[in-house]
Amino acid sequence: MPKQTFTLDDLKTILLEATGEGADLSDDVRDVEFNRLGFDSIAMLEVATRIARDHDVPFDAAAEAATPRRLLALVNGEVIAEEQADR
Repeated sequence: MPKQTFTLDDLKTILLEATGEGADLSDDVRDVEFNRLGFDSIAMLEVATRIARDHDVPFDAAAEAATPRRLLALVNGEVIAEEQADR
């Protein structure tokens, strides 16, 4: 069975569960850095741990993703254009 796509809504659920707070994620936040969205390093460690465990991605890579777009691409096995240009 093919792997389901990990969506922005899936990520928002994990972010809100990890912080236990009502962060405003109603806008398109794909390219906004997590720290600008109000998620501190402890919250992001929780998010990275859950993503690594539940979606079989390396913890370090999940922890280093600075934006939702990068984290979604990582989980979905995508390479974003900026990373392709660096190669």
